[in-house]
Amino acid sequence: MTTYSTVQGDTWDGIAFKVYGDENLMTLLLNANPAQAETVIFGGGVALVVPDKPEETADDLPPWRRED
Repeated sequence: MTTYSTVQGDTWDGIAFKVYGDENLMTLLLNANPAQAETVIFGGGVALVVPDKPEETADDLPPWRRED
């Protein structure tokens, strides 16, 4: 786990894209930072916990990305 310091104007999906490369993983950030769950647009300097990105398994991948 690491931390991320917000920049004025950051949003959950934007932060998820910056740290994971996938805005759909913003729920990981929300679950790890319940005290900030009501925040929509961040001010600068808020420290957020960033959990490790989960490993993708073959079951998580669409059929065309699976190795047979």
